[in-house]
Amino acid sequence: MVLKIYNTLSRKKDVFKPGKSKAVSLFVCGPTVYDFSHLGHARTYIAFDFIVKYLRQEGFDVFYLQNITDIDDKIIKRAGEKKIKPEILAKRFEKEYRKDMKNLKVDSVTKYARATDFIKEIISQVERLSKKGFTYRIKDGIYYDISKFKRYGKLSKRTALQAEDAVSRIDENREKKNKGDFCLWKISKPGEPKWKSPFGYGRPGWHIEDTAITEKFFGSQYDIHGGARDLIFPHHEAEIAQMEAVSGKSPLVKYWLHTGFLTVKGTKMAKSLGNFITVRDFLKDHSARLLRFLVIKSHYRSPLDYTENLILQSERELERIDEFVDKLKNINNRTKGKKEKYTEKLLERVSNEFEESMKNDFNTPKALSRLFELINKGNALIQEGRFNWVDSKETLGFLEKIDRIFNFIFWRGPAKKIPSKILKLAGQREQYRKRRNWEKADEIRKKIKGLGWQIEDVKRGFKLKKQRRLCKDFKDAS
Repeated sequence: MVLKIYNTLSRKKDVFKPGKSKAVSLFVCGPTVYDFSHLGHARTYIAFDFIVKYLRQEGFDVFYLQNITDIDDKIIKRAGEKKIKPEILAKRFEKEYRKDMKNLKVDSVTKYARATDFIKEIISQVERLSKKGFTYRIKDGIYYDISKFKRYGKLSKRTALQAEDAVSRIDENREKKNKGDFCLWKISKPGEPKWKSPFGYGRPGWHIEDTAITEKFFGSQYDIHGGARDLIFPHHEAEIAQMEAVSGKSPLVKYWLHTGFLTVKGTKMAKSLGNFITVRDFLKDHSARLLRFLVIKSHYRSPLDYTENLILQSERELERIDEFVDKLKNINNRTKGKKEKYTEKLLERVSNEFEESMKNDFNTPKALSRLFELINKGNALIQEGRFNWVDSKETLGFLEKIDRIFNFIFWRGPAKKIPSKILKLAGQREQYRKRRNWEKADEIRKKIKGLGWQIEDVKRGFKLKKQRRLCKDFKDAS
């Protein structure tokens, strides 16, 4: 089985062949650190985390580079509103971002690179672009002339003329030659952060930091560039125009991977709509494990719509996984013996189909369907007494292997302590049930529910679970 990944550049699934055998250079656009990370960020960074972990498990030596945009118009504006220095604001939100990623077990990044640590490299690229005739100067800075780069638009499939409606961040200026032209070096305004350069005191534009950083670590060409779908145009298009113009080599990147949009109840997240959910807010009401799972169960390229049903369904699925793992762990070695052929073939087939799914553009929904097939059939075999200790060890070994990629199967938080008041009410209800006093039993059940707990009748008594609740921002979403 060969690994195939969907390449935005070719618009098809290409066989993955990195430039240097097993060594893989991968860059993903990091955050602009002016605010807390939101669920859209989480979707992208969780996706690339499991992709990198999968590649490493397959024997690839992945250098995962991610930039941190710590100088930008948005940072300067937000710092002004808060009356603090931009660098203080940027450091604060970079720290929050790193904290969010740690909470979500996004820990595969090899190197985080701050834009302000690479000013020398940024200036060098602007100088080289200027010498090759790709830039021009106007009052507020040095701009890239997209009409000079004949291959502009090859990633987004848009021509330079079709880029006339494009404005890169807030690079709008009536003096520009083309509306799609973007600023490489911004002349500083009074009170703004600034660095000395041959073009005057200023700061880098948004696009130039990425190519300066990747050239520093990877050279003029590398294997994979990732990011959210909304960055294809104009950001990633600008990166291609910059680096290929500087180096004269094409392509800048062999494989371009993009994650799908995340919406809330079918609507784009926006603070003005009251449906903007930060990672921090989500984790106040839900587990990081849940967020990781609901991202991975959707294909990384597909749109992901965050709804109440998705949350509830994902919680139920995690409970099914937990119950199955507990059953496997409770099978003791007194049942030790040879594996049954059916069980052996089931695990072998599920394992092969799981691998096939992952090698087909990291198709996690299909891979997880194989996991749940194993759970369903495994549960039936356990019930029939046809699943022994050897089977359980083999199955747990398979689950541990895939969890090194996914990080949600064996990740459980501390069990919620059941208050004594709830236990007392549940005991009273059980007594009423034994006396067949259904009216009183139902009355206590409602009382327990009102206190935030669910009671479920099982063969040997009852089971109590804390009621699920959605985070505040989600409940308020229109």
